[in-house]
Amino acid sequence: MKIAVFGTGGMGAFFGGKLALAGNDVHFIARGAHLAAMRERGLTVTSPNGDFTVTPVQATDKPDQIGAVDIVLFCVKLYDVESAGAALGTLLSRDTSYVVTFQNGVEVADMLAPLIGKERILPGAAYVSANIVQPGVIGHVGSPGYMDFGELDGKLSDRAQQFIDCCAGAGFEARFQPDIMASLWSKFVLVAAFSGVMGLARAPLGIVRADTDARGLLEAALNEAEQVGRALGVTLPEHTAQSIFQMANALPHELKPSLLEDLEHGRRLEVEWLSGGVRRLGRQVGVATPVHDVIYSVLKLHADGQ
Repeated sequence: MKIAVFGTGGMGAFFGGKLALAGNDVHFIARGAHLAAMRERGLTVTSPNGDFTVTPVQATDKPDQIGAVDIVLFCVKLYDVESAGAALGTLLSRDTSYVVTFQNGVEVADMLAPLIGKERILPGAAYVSANIVQPGVIGHVGSPGYMDFGELDGKLSDRAQQFIDCCAGAGFEARFQPDIMASLWSKFVLVAAFSGVMGLARAPLGIVRADTDARGLLEAALNEAEQVGRALGVTLPEHTAQSIFQMANALPHELKPSLLEDLEHGRRLEVEWLSGGVRRLGRQVGVATPVHDVIYSVLKLHADGQ
């Protein structure tokens, strides 16, 4: 399979590297020092499951030079979705080309549809802890990692099965979800609340969890996001927010969402599509979101980074 990884951060590089090692024709779209290092030394992933290096690497910052591909793994940050989406044209010049999206928000399909057509979009979510530790080097920790994805009509298509088989051949699981929006919303409830509250507190989970007021804020943020999803007609599992809230007791004290890491390092924030998304969608369906309103109002001041 010819595959383009659009956005070669930790997650894109990890899964893209595994697909390349399995013999697929993988092209990485990256920029800056990370791109230069991959071109010079290849792409290295350190992992408790075994380190690996892909060399030589097909990497570029010019998507139009790659030509048509079978699959695009769309791994850019939420604030880059529309600009990156506008650059997908050449990659999708085959009638059968499609895009699997891996953003934390729940509005990505609607953002991309005017640019590439909804029929080309398979929404997804990746579950792996992998980050750039230095240019050209990805550090992976924890479980082996997997993906959830689906078709917007809920049917297991030939191309979805093709993607499942391709990932299996690379040594990781891509799980088809008949109700992919429910799956994405389950993750969104967690990510929006954790990112917002820990970002507002400038503190990791353990500190938030240990303080009665901050812990209550986290619970309220989870509940608000769940209520918005249900009002939109999303079939979320019963007691989604409470299940996540209870699960938080077992998570590491030092856990930090990526938004907090970005805030601490002066990078751009995805708050517009996290707490901002809860707020915006809540207003559409008449659900009050006071906690996410405050989070958004404060963190948007830092949305552009330093």
